[in-house]
Amino acid sequence: MTGNPIHAPLECYRPINYPAIPVNAPPRNDQNDQTDPTRPKNGTPIMTDQPAQPTFDPSAQHQQSPKIRRVRGVPLPAKDPQGNQAVMLGLTDAQQISPKMVVTHPAFQQVIGLFDGSRTLDQIVTEVGNGLQRPMLENLVAQLDDAGLLFGPVFDEIQTKLRTEFDNADLLPPGATAQFADALVMQEHGEETTEEQKAEQGPAKLRDVMDQWIDASLKDAENPAYDTLPKAIVAPHIDYARGWMNYANIYGRLRVADRPDRVIILGTNHFGQSTGVCGCNKGYESPLGVCELDTELLEKLSSTLGDENASKLLENRYDHENEHSIELHMPWIQHIFGKDDAGNYPKVFGALIHDPVVNSGASYDGNGLDLDPFVEALDSVLKDLPGKTLIISSADLSHVGPAFGDNQPLAGDEEPAKEFRAKVAKQDHELLKLYTEKKIDDMIGSISWQQNSTRWCSVGNMAATMRLTNPERVELLNYAAAMDPNGTTFVSTAALALF
Repeated sequence: MTGNPIHAPLECYRPINYPAIPVNAPPRNDQNDQTDPTRPKNGTPIMTDQPAQPTFDPSAQHQQSPKIRRVRGVPLPAKDPQGNQAVMLGLTDAQQISPKMVVTHPAFQQVIGLFDGSRTLDQIVTEVGNGLQRPMLENLVAQLDDAGLLFGPVFDEIQTKLRTEFDNADLLPPGATAQFADALVMQEHGEETTEEQKAEQGPAKLRDVMDQWIDASLKDAENPAYDTLPKAIVAPHIDYARGWMNYANIYGRLRVADRPDRVIILGTNHFGQSTGVCGCNKGYESPLGVCELDTELLEKLSSTLGDENASKLLENRYDHENEHSIELHMPWIQHIFGKDDAGNYPKVFGALIHDPVVNSGASYDGNGLDLDPFVEALDSVLKDLPGKTLIISSADLSHVGPAFGDNQPLAGDEEPAKEFRAKVAKQDHELLKLYTEKKIDDMIGSISWQQNSTRWCSVGNMAATMRLTNPERVELLNYAAAMDPNGTTFVSTAALALF
């Protein structure tokens, strides 16, 4: 990561002395990346009162020369000291390791960009000028450090705890899927909903709403059911509220197909540290139950990769802790395929695939697992394993709008907005046509030539899926895009089947 570590366009520096405010609100992990990352899991308000403020420690070298981690900036409505409406800057952990947020004034964006560990606070004050004073920086640094957003002992402790808990568990607990099931129960019982009601009623309500989505999506479909299991499918990883149509379009067609013996889910690494393919050595839990890890597949894959590449595969396994692009498929897998005679859902293996547009499939920095050896090893393993395998490409497509840095608003019937939306959809369909024609290298080349102007986020797992399956045909079942009412975000998805 180079340059400004804030992942959102924000205001320029203005020397106003607003304090930073720590907020114990975890980033939202059930949404697409860069979309409302400040919504807490439990639905409580973002802003909370904090009785004690962290204090600057002049003896701490990491505070004297602060180095900020990857953070995400989010505009938050607030009031200034005079009671006027204002916009504050919320800073959260882009890697979702720390659950805290720091809220400060947008004036500090430029200042935070200088927290690279090479400058002291006095040097930053001198470099910025324009009325910036050291006490302002000390206050901000103390808040950032307390929230684990600076490299230092606080962050080290948070990360060590997360990694220890991850390695001591056999399963990844549900995050986004549990939140959604809880919300369904709360629709009926309101704020008085108990944890017991959520646990007892959530699974049935989740199954019911998935069936409703399937019925709505396939009621007029010419081929509402597949007799045979595809080799692979492409389905979204956007939140259910915006992506249900394409989840249902593909999963609904698998209700009477052969049950897979294993499912491989290839996701997108939105928040993690891995620079290449990142495997997971855990099973997954959802409100509907548990999909255990396919240990046989992982063991054979590791052996085929060899010691060095096998180590690379799992080195950053912790990236899966808060990643939603695999978890969101678990309830669908469980609901559609059900349990076998032994009472078990299909076994799974999850891996996050990096972007081959960046470095032609090699890892970003040369230290991660490249795409080619992973695909070759997994292909070899699958040829020797008995039973049926379903591969899932968990893919979202374009991400456009002001929230992603575009200047063009998307909402409304004005010609510029309509033309922009149409242009994005046209480009999506041109790329999807290349995919359905199995021209994956041409698709990657086209995205690269256009410098991924609409920010397709899942090229890697789509490419890996195509190369692993070498399908005879690819069917595009549905294309859809979701836009917020204000036209700040426009995210497209598709449902495809590979036979």
